[in-house]
Amino acid sequence: MWETTVDGRVLHFHLAGINNQNFIMRDEETGSWWQQVTGEAIFGPLKGKHLKPVFWDELTFGTWKHEQPQARVLRPDEQVAASGKYAPADWEERMLRVPVATRTSAPALNKRELVVGINVNGAASAYPITALQKQNPIIDKLGGTPVIVVMSEDGQSVRAFERRVEGQEREFFLKPNSSPLRLIDDRGTEWDFAGTALSGDIAGRQLPRIAALKDYWFDWKTYNPNTTVYTLGDR
Repeated sequence: MWETTVDGRVLHFHLAGINNQNFIMRDEETGSWWQQVTGEAIFGPLKGKHLKPVFWDELTFGTWKHEQPQARVLRPDEQVAASGKYAPADWEERMLRVPVATRTSAPALNKRELVVGINVNGAASAYPITALQKQNPIIDKLGGTPVIVVMSEDGQSVRAFERRVEGQEREFFLKPNSSPLRLIDDRGTEWDFAGTALSGDIAGRQLPRIAALKDYWFDWKTYNPNTTVYTLGDR
């Protein structure tokens, strides 16, 4: 997700094409082409410019609704729906059968394995969804920063945080049989999936958020060529 203002000018974007299954946008004002995944202008007068990122979440509707009960939902346009222009319900299954052009590979991952990609201080790492399903949360250190990657009880929503509180690094563990999901740190403080402390003298404190992109391995690797891959048991 990106801001649409570049150098003080608001741009308007629309679909220009697909590059190896990645969205290419064209702005109406300059005709420049922009890569969706990186926010970089790759062709045209603004080539080399970067859109400013807006923090986002990739959550199931159930998790979002639980956290934001008063939130609004964008309703599909009835005319567009009637014309059949929206992606079909089985779009993701169809895309699994579409070949990719990249030769990117790693011994432990296939091209279409889903990963959670994060980038901290210029260091990138991919956390396979299958690893998170077996080891939740994942405690790691990336770019010199202690991080935690956690999956919600819905098995799909994922978030990442810096696991440093008041300058001190903390360990986190999943609270057994908790619903909704709760984490316990090594000092006994309880935390929710939003990274908010629920107990102790720091109740209400928020862990710093880290942008986490749920992506296919081939796509993450293409735009983060020096990424590492987390394997179970790594610390």
